[in-house]
Formats: sequence, structure tokens, C-alpha cells
Amino acid sequence: MTDYDTYGTSSHTAEELVRLVDGHLGLVFTEHDSYFRGIYHRAVSPDGEVEIQPNSIPGDDEDDLYAAEHPTAHVLLLTLTPAPVPDLRAQLDSIEGLVHLKHESL
Repeated sequence: MTDYDTYGTSSHTAEELVRLVDGHLGLVFTEHDSYFRGIYHRAVSPDGEVEIQPNSIPGDDEDDLYAAEHPTAHVLLLTLTPAPVPDLRAQLDSIEGLVHLKHESL
């Protein structure tokens, strides 16, 4: 089973959120540049992966969003873990301005 969680914020830029999450979780993020995703930040830990990216899809049309159902979330935080990690969710829930948007288990 794999757990996927999506968080969003309109209060922080991606860079600000990277610093906040690093401060709460002690993760080291690396910056990546993708044609499809734009600039995003990724951290890997024994519990899984955390990625921070803009909600807008790079390209000519600024109205295209990854999480179109949440247009007010300018920045997304995505987690991928092999099993539920309650401590991770609790720490992310404690970050002001970060809202849990979606959970999936596959």
C-alpha cells in the first residue's frame, strides 16, 4: 500500500514552504527544474518523499492547475509514503497556512 497526501497553501511561496517544512521535519530539499512541473523541491527520508511545487502548470496558459479543484492553493506539498505516517501528518498540519487537501491510499 502507498499513501499519497496533497496539501496546499496560498500563504507561502514554494521557497518559504521549503524553509518551514525543513524547520518542522529537518528534511533536506533539493531543487529540480522540470519542463512539466516547473521548479520544484524534493526531499527523501526513511518515511517517504515530500515534494513542494507550484500549483500552476508551466506554459502559456496560466489557468492550468495541477489541483484544479483547489484554485486558491498557489503552492502544493505532496507526500508519498509506503504506509500511513501519523507523525508526518501531525507535523505538516501544525504549519500555519498549510491545508490538507486530499488523501489517497493505493
